Amino acid sequence: MRISEIQIVPIRPKDGLVGFASFVLDDNLYLGSIGIMTRLEGGYRLTYPTKKIADKNLNIFYPINKEVAQLIENEVVGQFEEVMNKVNKNDRYSRTND
Repeated sequence: MRISEIQIVPIRPKDGLVGFASFVLDDNLYLGSIGIMTRLEGGYRLTYPTKKIADKNLNIFYPINKEVAQLIENEVVGQFEEVMNKVNKNDRYSRTND
């Protein structure tokens, strides 16, 4: 399985949500609107999109086994952390040059 073209959109944290991700799976399938959430014990987890119909939330897509879920999480969270490190580094730089 190959995960490519990972895109990260950080947001102002709200209720544990810190960003959104999208990626291409095996050069054949685009998956988007994946939430990046903080974990209570530290680190991050992913949430997959749902659609609310009446009082039920229906899953749009999600990994169906633990190995695939872990692979996707590792790749996406790794990319998210890289993006946030760059944002934080640029933020520190801009504040020292004010």
